[in-house]
Amino acid sequence: MDADTASNHWGLEPLLDVTELAAYLGVPVSTVYDWRTRGLGPRAYRFGKHLKFAVSDVRTWIEQQRELDPPEAAGR
Repeated sequence: MDADTASNHWGLEPLLDVTELAAYLGVPVSTVYDWRTRGLGPRAYRFGKHLKFAVSDVRTWIEQQRELDPPEAAGR
């Protein structure tokens, strides 16, 4: 069992709600909803009106946001 699933007795991966995800990323909740409507955010599960994000999906999405090369320095 990995560290994510070992933290609960069901052996399930932790899920974040929209508020927790926004706080972790340091963005407003409205930004998370905007990303979803534009198809840009991490994958989510919908339970009725509630959205939940698997920690592994968030990690994958974060890695996909990484820039391949640093931006060129201004003035070069």
